[in-house]
Amino acid sequence: MTDRLIRLMRIITLVQAKPGILARELAERCETTERTIYRDMEALSAMHIPIANMGHGRGYMFISQFAMYPLNWSDDEAAAFMHLAEVMEHIRPLLKPAFESAYEKVIASSQKNKTERVEWSEHISGLFKVGIPVWQNENSDMMNSTLVTLLEASISQNTIEAEYLTEGKKIVIQIDPYSLIPREYRFDLLAYCHQSEKLRRFQVGRLQNIRILPRTFRKDDFLLQNYFRTPRDGKATEWIAFKIRFSPNAVEHVMQQQYLVRPLLTSEPGGTLLFEVILSDDQELLTWLTQYGPNAEILEPKEYRNRMKECLERWQQVYKQAPT
Repeated sequence: MTDRLIRLMRIITLVQAKPGILARELAERCETTERTIYRDMEALSAMHIPIANMGHGRGYMFISQFAMYPLNWSDDEAAAFMHLAEVMEHIRPLLKPAFESAYEKVIASSQKNKTERVEWSEHISGLFKVGIPVWQNENSDMMNSTLVTLLEASISQNTIEAEYLTEGKKIVIQIDPYSLIPREYRFDLLAYCHQSEKLRRFQVGRLQNIRILPRTFRKDDFLLQNYFRTPRDGKATEWIAFKIRFSPNAVEHVMQQQYLVRPLLTSEPGGTLLFEVILSDDQELLTWLTQYGPNAEILEPKEYRNRMKECLERWQQVYKQAPT
């Protein structure tokens, strides 16, 4: 859902930037198919966004006065542009008559963009509820501002620079934001890291002082498709085929989950569900399984079945002892 929202916003920006843009051009810029673009246009029409198909070979255009203002200025850039008004009096004889009115329109657009950005942030605060790390003071406004900035950068495909808290210290990173990944109590950001030169996952709550850079990027589909096939420890890829049986009590919850890797689901007699998936990252799967307790049973591989058994025995030993 997050990816589609970003794509819809990018379509609006592209149509505004290039009236008459064709569906195939939109598909290329958004890295999707023309069929998906047609479905997205139907969705935008349902939301009363006035984009019209002007006919064969004439592409898409806005009708009426609808517009977005994706200036994406930093505070320093906006201040520098506004400083032009202070020197304009000295160079007025050199300017064409229309320059001053054009300048005023750009300033007005900038102010409108800033106002809409605040309104968008307030709207997001009502849509998303995320957890706060125990080491961080509660500040929902900061989190909302971070999400808005990341969405803006992802839509416009601009590199960002930010401070990232890792291992108790802050480091400065430059990353290309690919997509937001909802977790149970937080958002993760999947992004290409220029320092490590690879796709990495960052916790949004650990990003601070984010700045959108003028540098643009294009999403690498190959990196994106292979990210979840590569073990996080950097070792050679080792595929693991898991087979898990869920009891009837857990089936509805499992069926409603969203998975980054598509599993094979088989309904069994008695209401149980056989869950089969091939992964290279085993730790995240084992952590996810613990929430189901006895309602999830690892059938294969035997090694992981034994590992889960040993884990449960250690838990049992802990709770056999009286608390001190």
